[in-house]
Amino acid sequence: MSPQHTDGPDLEVRDLTRVFGAGPVRAVDGVSFTAPSGLLTGFVGANGAGKTTTMRMIMGVLAITSGEVRFGGRPATTQDRRTFGYMPEERGLYPKQAVLDQLVYLARLRGIDATAARAEVLDHLDRLGLAGRARDHVEKLSLGNQQRVQIIAALMGAPRALILDEPFSGLDPAAVEGMVDLLREHTARGVPVLFSSHQLDLVERLCERLVVLKQGRVVADGAPADLQSTGTVRHRLVVSGDAGWARGVPGIHAIDVDGPTALVEAVDDTAVQRLLTTALERGAVHELTPVRPTLAQIYREVTA
Repeated sequence: MSPQHTDGPDLEVRDLTRVFGAGPVRAVDGVSFTAPSGLLTGFVGANGAGKTTTMRMIMGVLAITSGEVRFGGRPATTQDRRTFGYMPEERGLYPKQAVLDQLVYLARLRGIDATAARAEVLDHLDRLGLAGRARDHVEKLSLGNQQRVQIIAALMGAPRALILDEPFSGLDPAAVEGMVDLLREHTARGVPVLFSSHQLDLVERLCERLVVLKQGRVVADGAPADLQSTGTVRHRLVVSGDAGWARGVPGIHAIDVDGPTALVEAVDDTAVQRLLTTALERGAVHELTPVRPTLAQIYREVTA
């Protein structure tokens, strides 16, 4: 069950567009969506779909050609963005500086006093399994551990929104679980979290909302259950004998047949009834159940 929506400011993107060059190239073309407060919103698409460009415009790192970013029902200001936690695509750590010193320095840039910054950094290092590496220089860490340090930098100072570009890349399963626990704590206090990822299985497990980009445009947007209800529904048929005959039933497309089990798509409910009638005429029917599409299957459908 998804967590209850917690009152807080929503992060909204309205008709956001970014044009590059004299060509011009429309890297982001009229993108609109909402990352609701208190929810994890997955942001997915192929390389070059416009995810990173969109996130940069949300943060004010890249100028907006047209459209706007809104926070709490009004245009987002520079001051709003200073309260956002941001993890960019390009990591920005100082390789020859100790992990603890670097994170305390970054926290102080966000206005946290030295004592509180140190305490918060040490807590996050402990929770992400880096307590023993606090004095190590960043360059001595594995890429996965550097990723953890970059994540901690984005979480400092109780951010009011989180914009995370591929935060789970390179993390082992234990680190992913630790990161998810931290993000859930932020959503519990009403923070909107927007994160991009190419790991669709992870997105399916975590997100309460999904936005799919293709060539700079939104091609799917909604709660996973709502998107799954609009996807192509398949049926699993299990009979007592070989199910190869299902290939010849009008209105039925057999996706896969393995002995007594067939996975099929039907053109309509009448075709499903025809399949069941035919199966009963041939013998016992052990199962005929709908199989809802996974988010990965929906992603393939909408980006094909």
